[in-house]
Amino acid sequence: MKQLQQANVDEFRAHFRGEVLLPGNAVYDEVRQIWNAMIDRRPALIARCTSPEDVVQAVEFARKYELLVSIRGGGHNIAGNAVCDGGLMIDLSLMKRVQVDPNVRRATVEPGCTLADFDKAAQAHGLATPLGINSTTGVAGLTLGGGFGWLSRKYGMTVDNLLSADVVTADGSQVRASEAENADLF
Repeated sequence: MKQLQQANVDEFRAHFRGEVLLPGNAVYDEVRQIWNAMIDRRPALIARCTSPEDVVQAVEFARKYELLVSIRGGGHNIAGNAVCDGGLMIDLSLMKRVQVDPNVRRATVEPGCTLADFDKAAQAHGLATPLGINSTTGVAGLTLGGGFGWLSRKYGMTVDNLLSADVVTADGSQVRASEAENADLF
Protein backbone atom coordinates (compact mmCIF):
# COMPACT_ATOMS: atom_id res chain seq x y z
CA MET A 1 0.00 0.00 0.00
CA LYS A 2 1.33 3.43 -0.96
CA GLN A 3 1.39 6.19 1.64
CA LEU A 4 -1.88 8.10 1.43
CA GLN A 5 -1.56 11.84 2.01
CA GLN A 6 -4.29 14.36 2.82
CA ALA A 7 -3.66 16.02 -0.57
CA ASN A 8 -4.50 12.70 -2.27
CA VAL A 9 -7.76 12.46 -0.34
CA ASP A 10 -8.58 16.10 -1.11
CA GLU A 11 -8.04 15.52 -4.84
CA PHE A 12 -10.28 12.44 -4.73
CA ARG A 13 -12.94 14.36 -2.81
CA ALA A 14 -12.87 17.23 -5.35
CA HIS A 15 -13.93 14.92 -8.20
CA PHE A 16 -16.19 12.54 -6.26
CA ARG A 17 -19.91 13.38 -6.25
CA GLY A 18 -20.71 11.29 -3.18
CA GLU A 19 -19.36 11.81 0.31
CA VAL A 20 -15.85 10.90 1.49
CA LEU A 21 -15.55 10.17 5.21
CA LEU A 22 -12.41 9.95 7.30
CA PRO A 23 -12.01 8.80 10.91
CA GLY A 24 -13.20 11.63 13.13
CA ASN A 25 -16.03 12.64 10.79
CA ALA A 26 -19.31 12.96 12.71
CA VAL A 27 -20.96 10.01 10.90
CA TYR A 28 -17.85 7.87 10.24
CA ASP A 29 -18.52 5.42 13.09
CA GLU A 30 -22.18 5.05 12.15
CA VAL A 31 -21.46 4.46 8.45
CA ARG A 32 -18.73 1.88 9.04
CA GLN A 33 -21.10 -0.29 11.10
CA ILE A 34 -22.79 -3.33 9.64
CA TRP A 35 -25.54 -5.57 10.96
CA ASN A 36 -23.05 -7.91 12.66
CA ALA A 37 -21.98 -5.67 15.56
CA MET A 38 -19.12 -8.07 16.40
CA ILE A 39 -17.25 -6.59 13.41
CA ASP A 40 -15.34 -3.47 14.43
CA ARG A 41 -13.03 -2.48 11.60
CA ARG A 42 -11.81 0.99 10.76
CA PRO A 43 -11.31 1.89 7.10
CA ALA A 44 -8.81 4.67 6.32
CA LEU A 45 -11.63 6.28 4.34
CA ILE A 46 -15.17 5.59 3.26
CA ALA A 47 -16.43 6.53 -0.21
CA ARG A 48 -20.23 6.87 -0.07
CA CYS A 49 -21.18 6.40 -3.71
CA THR A 50 -24.27 7.91 -5.32
CA SER A 51 -23.73 6.67 -8.89
CA PRO A 52 -21.82 4.10 -10.94
CA GLU A 53 -19.38 6.88 -11.85
CA ASP A 54 -18.60 7.31 -8.14
CA VAL A 55 -17.89 3.58 -7.92
CA VAL A 56 -15.49 3.84 -10.87
CA GLN A 57 -13.68 6.77 -9.24
CA ALA A 58 -13.41 4.90 -5.93
CA VAL A 59 -12.02 1.78 -7.63
CA GLU A 60 -9.50 3.83 -9.60
CA PHE A 61 -8.43 5.71 -6.44
CA ALA A 62 -7.93 2.43 -4.58
CA ARG A 63 -5.88 1.01 -7.47
CA LYS A 64 -3.73 4.13 -7.73
CA TYR A 65 -2.86 4.06 -4.02
CA GLU A 66 -2.88 0.24 -3.68
CA LEU A 67 -5.57 0.33 -1.00
CA LEU A 68 -7.32 -2.69 0.41
CA VAL A 69 -10.97 -2.44 -0.70
CA SER A 70 -14.20 -3.59 0.90
CA ILE A 71 -17.69 -3.17 -0.52
CA ARG A 72 -20.72 -2.34 1.61
CA GLY A 73 -24.07 -2.85 -0.11
CA GLY A 74 -27.11 -3.14 2.13
CA GLY A 75 -24.93 -3.52 5.23
CA HIS A 76 -26.21 -6.84 6.53
CA ASN A 77 -22.99 -8.76 5.78
CA ILE A 78 -22.77 -11.23 8.64
CA ALA A 79 -19.18 -12.27 7.79
CA GLY A 80 -17.93 -8.69 8.04
CA ASN A 81 -16.26 -8.51 4.61
CA ALA A 82 -18.07 -5.22 3.92
CA VAL A 83 -15.64 -3.35 6.20
CA CYS A 84 -11.85 -3.38 6.04
CA ASP A 85 -9.15 -2.09 8.35
CA GLY A 86 -6.96 0.65 6.95
CA GLY A 87 -8.27 0.55 3.39
CA LEU A 88 -11.10 2.04 1.36
CA MET A 89 -14.67 1.01 2.11
CA ILE A 90 -16.80 1.60 -0.98
CA ASP A 91 -20.23 2.22 0.54
CA LEU A 92 -23.13 1.63 -1.86
CA SER A 93 -25.86 1.99 0.77
CA LEU A 94 -27.00 5.38 -0.59
CA MET A 95 -27.79 3.77 -3.96
CA LYS A 96 -31.23 2.41 -3.05
CA ARG A 97 -33.46 3.07 -6.05
CA VAL A 98 -35.79 0.32 -7.23
CA GLN A 99 -37.68 0.64 -10.53
CA VAL A 100 -40.42 -1.85 -11.27
CA ASP A 101 -41.94 -2.30 -14.72
CA PRO A 102 -45.19 -4.15 -13.95
CA ASN A 103 -45.92 -4.75 -17.65
CA VAL A 104 -42.86 -6.96 -18.17
CA ARG A 105 -42.68 -7.93 -14.48
CA ARG A 106 -39.07 -6.82 -14.15
CA ALA A 107 -37.25 -4.74 -11.56
CA THR A 108 -34.01 -2.78 -11.68
CA VAL A 109 -32.33 -2.55 -8.30
CA GLU A 110 -29.38 -0.42 -7.19
CA PRO A 111 -26.68 -2.14 -5.10
CA GLY A 112 -27.52 -0.52 -1.75
CA CYS A 113 -31.12 -1.79 -1.67
CA THR A 114 -32.34 -4.00 1.11
CA LEU A 115 -35.07 -6.58 0.83
CA ALA A 116 -37.42 -4.07 2.47
CA ASP A 117 -36.68 -1.51 -0.28
CA PHE A 118 -37.33 -4.08 -3.00
CA ASP A 119 -40.45 -5.53 -1.39
CA LYS A 120 -42.02 -2.09 -0.97
CA ALA A 121 -41.56 -1.26 -4.65
CA ALA A 122 -42.60 -4.69 -5.96
CA GLN A 123 -45.61 -5.10 -3.70
CA ALA A 124 -46.99 -1.76 -4.91
CA HIS A 125 -47.60 -3.63 -8.19
CA GLY A 126 -48.69 -6.91 -6.60
CA LEU A 127 -45.35 -8.54 -7.47
CA ALA A 128 -42.69 -10.45 -5.54
CA THR A 129 -39.52 -12.42 -6.24
CA PRO A 130 -37.60 -14.98 -4.20
CA LEU A 131 -35.53 -13.01 -1.74
CA GLY A 132 -34.21 -13.79 1.72
CA ILE A 133 -36.04 -13.82 4.99
CA ASN A 134 -34.68 -10.77 6.84
CA SER A 135 -35.78 -7.37 5.47
CA THR A 136 -32.45 -5.74 6.41
CA THR A 137 -30.48 -8.02 4.08
CA GLY A 138 -29.00 -6.36 1.00
CA VAL A 139 -30.39 -7.51 -2.35
CA ALA A 140 -26.98 -7.47 -4.10
CA GLY A 141 -25.15 -9.58 -1.52
CA LEU A 142 -28.04 -11.99 -1.13
CA THR A 143 -28.27 -12.44 -4.91
CA LEU A 144 -24.53 -13.00 -5.38
CA GLY A 145 -24.63 -15.58 -2.59
CA GLY A 146 -27.48 -17.48 -4.25
CA GLY A 147 -30.37 -16.19 -2.17
CA PHE A 148 -32.88 -18.43 -0.46
CA GLY A 149 -36.20 -17.15 0.87
CA TRP A 150 -39.88 -17.84 1.37
CA LEU A 151 -40.63 -18.16 -2.37
CA SER A 152 -37.56 -20.19 -3.37
CA ARG A 153 -39.20 -23.61 -3.38
CA LYS A 154 -41.67 -22.48 -6.01
CA TYR A 155 -39.64 -19.89 -7.96
CA GLY A 156 -35.98 -20.82 -7.43
CA MET A 157 -33.15 -19.00 -5.76
CA THR A 158 -32.76 -15.24 -5.99
CA VAL A 159 -29.84 -15.60 -8.42
CA ASP A 160 -32.03 -17.77 -10.69
CA ASN A 161 -34.15 -14.67 -11.28
CA LEU A 162 -31.23 -12.36 -12.10
CA LEU A 163 -31.29 -11.30 -15.76
CA SER A 164 -28.28 -8.99 -15.82
CA ALA A 165 -25.97 -6.92 -13.65
CA ASP A 166 -24.08 -3.72 -14.31
CA VAL A 167 -20.59 -4.35 -12.95
CA VAL A 168 -17.58 -2.16 -12.22
CA THR A 169 -14.53 -4.36 -12.69
CA ALA A 170 -11.26 -4.11 -10.78
CA ASP A 171 -9.75 -2.00 -13.59
CA GLY A 172 -12.61 0.53 -13.28
CA SER A 173 -14.46 -0.54 -16.43
CA GLN A 174 -18.26 -0.55 -16.44
CA VAL A 175 -19.72 -3.63 -18.13
CA ARG A 176 -23.02 -5.42 -18.29
CA ALA A 177 -23.03 -9.10 -17.35
CA SER A 178 -25.81 -11.34 -18.66
CA GLU A 179 -26.19 -14.57 -20.58
CA ALA A 180 -25.57 -12.60 -23.79
CA GLU A 181 -22.97 -10.03 -22.61
CA ASN A 182 -19.85 -10.86 -20.63
CA ALA A 183 -21.28 -14.27 -19.85
CA ASP A 184 -18.07 -15.21 -18.01
CA LEU A 185 -18.92 -12.61 -15.34
CA PHE A 186 -22.54 -13.66 -15.26
